[in-house]
Amino acid sequence: MTTLATLAVPVRQEEDASVRPLPWRRMAWVTWRQHRTALTGMAALLGALAVYLWFAGLQLHHAYAAATACHPAGSLACGDLINTFDGKNGFLTNGLILQIVPALIGAFVGAPVLAREIESGTFRFTWTQGFGRWRWTLAKLVLLAGTVAATAGAISVLFSWYYQPYFPAGNQALPVNKEITFEASAFAPGLFDLRGVSFAAWTLAAFALAALAGMLIRRVVPAIVTALAVYAALAIAAGGFLRQHYLTPFVTTSLNVPSSAWIVSQQWTKGGRPVSQSVLSQVLQGGGPLLAGKGGVPKAPGAWQYLVQHGYTLRTTYQPASRFWPFQWIEGGWLLALSLLLIAVTVWLVRRRVV
Repeated sequence: MTTLATLAVPVRQEEDASVRPLPWRRMAWVTWRQHRTALTGMAALLGALAVYLWFAGLQLHHAYAAATACHPAGSLACGDLINTFDGKNGFLTNGLILQIVPALIGAFVGAPVLAREIESGTFRFTWTQGFGRWRWTLAKLVLLAGTVAATAGAISVLFSWYYQPYFPAGNQALPVNKEITFEASAFAPGLFDLRGVSFAAWTLAAFALAALAGMLIRRVVPAIVTALAVYAALAIAAGGFLRQHYLTPFVTTSLNVPSSAWIVSQQWTKGGRPVSQSVLSQVLQGGGPLLAGKGGVPKAPGAWQYLVQHGYTLRTTYQPASRFWPFQWIEGGWLLALSLLLIAVTVWLVRRRVV
């Protein structure tokens, strides 16, 4: 029997009492040596993003402070400062361009952890080195997951600082100028999961998804593609359907809903029954074409007041901005639980499944 043939069957050293397992601390060095390229790439990506956000954030905060401190608010000079702040709405403003960041980090770091070893066949040698297949898998996944989550948590602090001027609740110490047009809700799509603990939790989930995909598919590139697709579906489901149900929303018939609130739904009613847009359009026609607006959809405050005077009620379901942190911990909690489950399944498959 040749040496290669002998190594073709992995030896479960953890089940052999005569072999003393290698210490866990050895895996830290091995993990760094094997994945230093991916980790260095992640550090370079986030480092470049951090530098850009820092300089862009300084300009944004300076423009906001100048606009809110200007008096009188209606002067030409103050108008120029407000326009300068509003003009800072670049491609990072709504946060959508940054949604790909946790997915890319998790997929490109997580997918090669197991898929590269299996695809290249080096696992046949690795699992005979006195550490054991499941201990080897667990050590690498935990070390890399901790590094990814900690790095993402650090960058989310910078995200929160950058976007602070767009959230009125975060700037109560400043006399907010009502003519500043761009204000975002704390639950704004594309921004909620970049702040607090969500960004780190989503990055960790992407890593765990990619690691499991690498074990199941056993090819690096298909595992990355699969992880990105599953991650996108999960993110859309969470943002579009699941997040609004974390806590029971508030319901009000007042027209003065806080601008920082997350409006889940709005419905015009009369006598407790929903009213269609066609009926509202007919009612608004009586108040003139300016009230009816384009397509008969009542959006202007004057149109709302006209409908209220005629016995109609706007029923608004919303989540207040004060629930931002409870929502952050709820989302971070279930994402952490999902990540731990995916890592546990990956380790179980490595230990039990014949490769």
